[in-house]
Amino acid sequence: MVVENKTDVFSFILLGFSSVPRLHPLLFTILFLVYIVILLSNGLIVAIINANKSLHTPMYFFLVHLSCLEICYTSVTTPKMLENLLVKPTTISFMGCAAQLFFFLFFGVSECFLLASMSFDRYVAICRPLTYHIIMNKKFCLKLVIMSWFCGSAVALGHTTLMFNLPFCGIAINHFFCEIQPLFELACGNTFLYEIQVIAVAVLAVMMPFWMIILSYSCILITIVKMPLSHNRQKAFSTCSSHLLVVTLFYGTAGFMYLRPKSSYVPSIDKLLSLFYAIVTPLLNPIIYSLRNKELKGALCKLWKKCISH
Repeated sequence: MVVENKTDVFSFILLGFSSVPRLHPLLFTILFLVYIVILLSNGLIVAIINANKSLHTPMYFFLVHLSCLEICYTSVTTPKMLENLLVKPTTISFMGCAAQLFFFLFFGVSECFLLASMSFDRYVAICRPLTYHIIMNKKFCLKLVIMSWFCGSAVALGHTTLMFNLPFCGIAINHFFCEIQPLFELACGNTFLYEIQVIAVAVLAVMMPFWMIILSYSCILITIVKMPLSHNRQKAFSTCSSHLLVVTLFYGTAGFMYLRPKSSYVPSIDKLLSLFYAIVTPLLNPIIYSLRNKELKGALCKLWKKCISH
């Protein structure tokens, strides 16, 4: 179906996993279970930290916001993906598609800057421990979180406005949710300048916090190497390794998706990439933090014993 003007587009069709119809029951079961685990695990982290006063520190303050972001981030796309596996064809309204793209970018970019804030927190804790509580006070931590949300909203608003002011010559999105690259495939005419704008903003929104993280961890590594005792090094490495692993997973897939032109778009590969950073990373975050964090595991055990006693 071809339309002549973007104002004629009232809804889109999400093709999703239409190429593998036999796998739909299996995919639905897996995605549904993963989604439930993401909601419960991230929600549990928020509950544990809020219930335990000893965890009311800057590191866990950022972790609470990260868990909330993961819940919202996953909830933007997963319900529609599950619907795509049950309903044929899956449609989404023009405004619904715009809203989905906006919130997906909003929570995703906010997470980029929040991860950078968390790396700065680890830098101050390890490299400047004597001034840690002075620098990372409640007011400053709150400013970092607000800045993350502000950057996310600015990028999401700019990209969404840009994309949905383009004229579309088709309505079938070869993806399981409204993503920038598949939408570019439907745009009429030459979109080169728009692609450059998207890449330029992606460099600022993705690469700038990424390099901030690299700089923080470079300083942390230098400080760790200079530590006289091996157990101090091991403790510092353990503290930061979980955060660094999350960063690598998130930025690796997101960067590959957005820092390239439309001509290199391959639907099958990009669907896997989108599935990875939309589902897998939010699933791994609570697992990585809970398994590698003794304080969080201790608080979980206390909460579990308290629940059993009641």
